[in-house]
Amino acid sequence: MSAEASAATPKPAKAVKNAPKAKKEASSSTGAIQIGIEYKKDVDFAKWYQQVVTRSEMLEYYDVSGCYILRPWSYKVWQEIQTWFTNEIEELGVEGVYFPMFVPAKNLEKEKDHVEGFAAEVAWVTRAGSSDLEEPLAVRPTSETVMYPYYAKWVRSHRDLPLRLNQWCNVVRWEFKNPQPFLRTREFLWQEGHTAFATKEEADKEVYQILDLYRQVYEDLLAVPVIKGVKSEKEKFAGGLYTTTVEGYVPTTGRGIQAATSHGLGQNFAKMFGMTFEDPQGPLPNGEARPALHAWQNSWGLSTRSLGVMVMVHGDDKGLVLPPRVAAVQVIVIPCGINTKSSEEDRIAVDERIADILKQLKKAGIRARVDDRSTYSVGYKFNHWELRGVPLRLEVGPKDVKNNQALAARRDNGEKVTVKHETIAEDVKDLLDTVQRDMFNRAKETRDANLVYVEDWKDFVPALDDKKIVMIPWCEEPACEDEIKDKSARTGLATAELQDDKAPSMGAKSLCIPLEQPQDKPIVAGVTKCASCGKDAKRWTLFGRSY
Repeated sequence: MSAEASAATPKPAKAVKNAPKAKKEASSSTGAIQIGIEYKKDVDFAKWYQQVVTRSEMLEYYDVSGCYILRPWSYKVWQEIQTWFTNEIEELGVEGVYFPMFVPAKNLEKEKDHVEGFAAEVAWVTRAGSSDLEEPLAVRPTSETVMYPYYAKWVRSHRDLPLRLNQWCNVVRWEFKNPQPFLRTREFLWQEGHTAFATKEEADKEVYQILDLYRQVYEDLLAVPVIKGVKSEKEKFAGGLYTTTVEGYVPTTGRGIQAATSHGLGQNFAKMFGMTFEDPQGPLPNGEARPALHAWQNSWGLSTRSLGVMVMVHGDDKGLVLPPRVAAVQVIVIPCGINTKSSEEDRIAVDERIADILKQLKKAGIRARVDDRSTYSVGYKFNHWELRGVPLRLEVGPKDVKNNQALAARRDNGEKVTVKHETIAEDVKDLLDTVQRDMFNRAKETRDANLVYVEDWKDFVPALDDKKIVMIPWCEEPACEDEIKDKSARTGLATAELQDDKAPSMGAKSLCIPLEQPQDKPIVAGVTKCASCGKDAKRWTLFGRSY
């Protein structure tokens, strides 16, 4: 949860033109809309991604650059994440809350050191109607400065702790870089948890509990493998004690991506905002009051960036490939084999069978829909739902009715299998579980195949250029990390690559120090050397070019 704010009132910014809108759907000579993807994922990833998120109806460009409309197809994925995560954190004792989106300038001034690096990204409200505001208001870039003054007000005794609150909200970070749908946007949705404890031990425990919930969001819901780790001193949350992270990997670009973070803030913010409580031990033996104690705090966040990671990892040249657990529609049922020569009896039989299938699937908790549009061909419907990534398609025709079966087609690998009508709900549920599991396993196998161990610097940059993420024995010194970034930067790239200042032309940075260190490659104190500077290595660390 990086703070991205500034106490200084900005000068009015020049208007920025909106990002190029996705091309309109190509039309055939008959006027029919071409719904397919024109670009290959491995050939032009940027244009492929833009078409997938727009033509699948996940997202629409808005009139303000860097802001996007999340359509129902993507918002449902976010709702599934919200529901699951909220249930999990409520089990831990976290409560929901909502704080205002405006931050007084004086609050940011109190947190100058924390927000200094994000001054350029704060959006300000300076006028209301025709009148200037007495004090400029920042639009929430993150909520530490909004929430903590009130935490300090509410916490007086150890009995007021722990205080564990979470809000689902939007934040604004006015980046003037090339926006990318879901990944780099000026407004995005997230949850931000802010908690306070009486002891460091309690706070530390929660940091890692939340981190594992984030792992589960990605791995169990989105079928995206991640690596749990700790950020370097250079990459940790400004003003915090330490930052833990889950890091993803996008194979097509070879770039890592920070997926979610859980921060141990220590007592820094408690001291900054005066969050103290009476010592539970009571007065000293001489009757004097013990000094007040400062609370130990955490903050943690997951955003709609997760949707972009899911699309990039699983999508193919046909469009989206959605993991069943988060898909708005898990099964699409399509009537087949009905044409102008079909008898009325066959039509009625197919309609009745499909109605019964839908009833069974919905009763089993499966999100199913029928596409019975008479104005579109069966082939068009197949393409339409493949583009939108529906995990399973059921084809039902007159012969299927007579044979008491349906043909199930998997979106993730194209495999088809016959399912019996008598056990259709159970069989479909098993198929969806198999699709979810297979999607994760394939993504993990790909990630693992592109994670390489390097102990000699001469092999580091070639591995990056081969779209790998790299584990090296590292000294963990900030100066060494700066040097690695400089030495691994690429030059002379094509103009298209250089349009994005975070493209592969940028050097590698540390993604995380994995919590699970390789057992077969132990770091030997005084013997194992840093792959970059040659000093004594402390731990294996994951480096890569990153979004």
